[in-house]
This record gives sequence, C-alpha cells and structure tokens, in this order.
Amino acid sequence: MLALAQETGRLLSCHLRGPVRSARRGWSASIAGAERRHLVVSVPGRDAVPLAGDPGFLGARRLAGKVAIVSGAGSRPAGADGPIVGNGRATAIVFAREGARVALIDERRDWAEETGRTIAREGGEAILVEADVTDGEACRGAVERVLVAFGGLDLLVNNVGVSGPAGDAVEVDPEAWDRAMRVNVASMMLMAKHALPPMIAAGGGAIVNISSVSGLLGGHPSLLYPTTKAAVIGLTRAMAAHHALQGVRVNCIAPGTVYTPMVAGRGMTPELREARRLGTLLQVEGTAWDVAAAAAFLASDAARWITGVVLPVDAGATAARLQALSPRSDGAPPPGFEGTEG
Repeated sequence: MLALAQETGRLLSCHLRGPVRSARRGWSASIAGAERRHLVVSVPGRDAVPLAGDPGFLGARRLAGKVAIVSGAGSRPAGADGPIVGNGRATAIVFAREGARVALIDERRDWAEETGRTIAREGGEAILVEADVTDGEACRGAVERVLVAFGGLDLLVNNVGVSGPAGDAVEVDPEAWDRAMRVNVASMMLMAKHALPPMIAAGGGAIVNISSVSGLLGGHPSLLYPTTKAAVIGLTRAMAAHHALQGVRVNCIAPGTVYTPMVAGRGMTPELREARRLGTLLQVEGTAWDVAAAAAFLASDAARWITGVVLPVDAGATAARLQALSPRSDGAPPPGFEGTEG
C-alpha cells in the first residue's frame, strides 16, 4: 500500500511498500521493505527566491497530466554569482510549471531538495529520489519508485554529465576515462533501459538527452568531453530508430555557451565570460532556462512529429562556426566547450 502522512507546510512523506500496482496504468512495481520518500507539496504564503535568468513564466500546461523523470535535477551551489541554476534544476522547474509531476533524481539529495522546494513554492509536485545513475540497480529502483508514487511514466530527461579528465589520448588517465564515460553515456542507456518498458506499455513517451555543441564541433582541448557528447548524439539517433514504432520519441539538445554553476565553479574570468557571449551570432549569454525551454518543447505533444533530432541551443554558434569557438593556442578551453551541465 501507499501510506501518506502530511507535514503541514513542508513535505508529504511517502512510505512505499511492495508489491504495488498502479491504478492508472496497471503497471506493477515491487519495492522490498518500507522506505521513506518525500513528495513535495505546495507551500502557501512563502515567497520564492529569485533565480538568476529565470523568465518567470508559469507555462502553457503543455505537460499537464504527464509524469517526468529528470536526472541530475539538483544544482551545485553557485557561490558569488548568486542563484544561477544548472540545466537539470531549470528543466525540472519548467516541467513542473508546464503541469508535469516530476521525479528529481540526483546523487546529491541536498541539491535536489532545493529544486523540490522551488517547485513546491510554485504549487507543483515532485518526488526526490537519491540515486547513482551509473548503477543499473539504482536506475531500476528509481523508476520503480516513480511508478509507485505517480502511477506511470511519460517523459525522461537524461541530464547527468561531467567534464571528465583532461588530456589527449596520450595524457588521459584510463581509469578516469572509464568513470566519465559511464557518467556521460552509460547512465543514459541505463535510465532508458528501465524507463522505456513502462512508457511502451502505456502507449509511448518522450526522451530528451542532453549533449553539447562539443559533440557536433569538437574543439575541446580534452579528448573525453567531446567524445562522450558525440556518443550521446549517436545514442539518441539509434534509440529514436529503435523505439519510434513503439510510440517513443527520442531527441537530443546540444547546449552551447550556457552559464551554469558548473561553468562558474571553474573560476571563469569576466573576460572569458564576455568572450563566450561574443562568440555567438546573437551575442547573448545563454542560461539553463534556455535549455529547459527547449527540453519542454521536445517533451511536449507540440513536438509529436519530431524524433532523432539534435537541437543546438547555442545562440547560433554552430551555424557560424566562429573562430572564437576553435581551440586556443594556449591550450585553454575554448568558450563554452568546457561543460554545460550542472
């Protein structure tokens, strides 16, 4: 049974016991033992903390009635830059604004809880699932918890990623290479492996994978990052072909010079930040909210005829192939190619 106990004005605690059968879709999920989970509910009368770059729109309810998983839904502290957010947090918030019930998956529960608090303040619904998405059993368990809590699954956003080890093929550490490949590529396969069956059983769904313009253009001084991001593009196209007739659309977003906590955490100078902005056609700095808006579109029924697409969200950088995005002679990362997740 699914027992719920409300803590007024804060969190709704869910005790999950298996086996549990979804009344909505008839999908069975078994949870061994009793586990405590938290379902975020509306917190009336509490003012939201302004988030940098947040357009503040309430959404057009394009995802109403949908259940979504967002991996990497937390966001590391932004430090002196204030409340900027990463792609995962922004995407989860925007999906909730669009009417989806959202499962926030992150290895760092404290980071995901902050995302959940923002969703709660705005009246949305989210559950928090602490999981290492490089572990297959953890992915299976995470999906099962979502099915128990929400009764189904419609959408998956694979957002987890790291910059990984530096160096070319001669310099890179093989063990660090393997770890980063598992985070950036294998995690997406593992989450899809367990998310696809309930989607297919319910008649379809949508998956959005987060890559990078590095996967399209290269130009990164390390070997690992553009290699993994190109792999995500290949994975997206293959999955789109495999599951189209099962009603599942699979698309990919390639962010460009997006300013996120991960990027800010490297101590980016104002000069380099300005160079990133100028190295695009629009000459406007991108934020995680731009990535989130693209993800919401691709996940919605407005994109029902779109699958296997790689969508650059980069202010036109890939269209122009500007010199500013070429590898620098001093070996420093070219603007925007040092990682956009966070």
